[in-house]
Amino acid sequence: MIENIFFDLDGTLTDPKEGITRCIQFALEEFDVERPHADQLTWCIGPPLRDSFSKILETTDKDKIKHAYTTYRKRFADKGLYENRVYPDVHNSLNLIKKSGFKIFLATSKPGIYAKQILDHFDLSKYFNKAYGSNLNGSLTDKGKLIAHILKTENLDPGKTVIVGDRLYDIAGGKKNGIMTAAVTYGYGSQEEITSSKPDIIFDAFSDLLPFLKITTPTRAECHQR
Repeated sequence: MIENIFFDLDGTLTDPKEGITRCIQFALEEFDVERPHADQLTWCIGPPLRDSFSKILETTDKDKIKHAYTTYRKRFADKGLYENRVYPDVHNSLNLIKKSGFKIFLATSKPGIYAKQILDHFDLSKYFNKAYGSNLNGSLTDKGKLIAHILKTENLDPGKTVIVGDRLYDIAGGKKNGIMTAAVTYGYGSQEEITSSKPDIIFDAFSDLLPFLKITTPTRAECHQR
């Protein structure tokens, strides 16, 4: 029986495409490379950003990667994190999940300091028991290690926990820790990626979580009476 729910952020709760791609383009101005179009950078939404810059710049030079990441963060902290939008039904569904007694945690590879700002900005913080993200020094960007950290810190039973995300990193991280895995199809993981990662369950809409968790959605008449 599920009692604890971990949610990924980018591509699961919010669509960060505009902010992330603009900030990557901004960072690449520091290098002698062609800036890809935003649609060519959506694969960067989800995995650790340092890994993405390593691939884009075709380098393993830690100083170059650090410079790109630092430049990215300058714009992201000021503008990029707000160039974002919450997916449909997220607010209502999280509200119902919380009221039903589930413990809700954020589990994102994004630095925790930014993740918390995003939750606050979009009025999502009130639904979460706690928000967990990576550290600015790069630790805990691996989703498996992050999930292990949350389970240990919160003293949670893996057998009563599920992670909901849109990329293979979420599913693989969950499987490493023996928790149930759920993938959403509306985010940035391709159908092939989701299928090959073999999640325990797949959702096409965020609100599909409700029947899975056996949460009854109030009818319009019931909402009106309240």
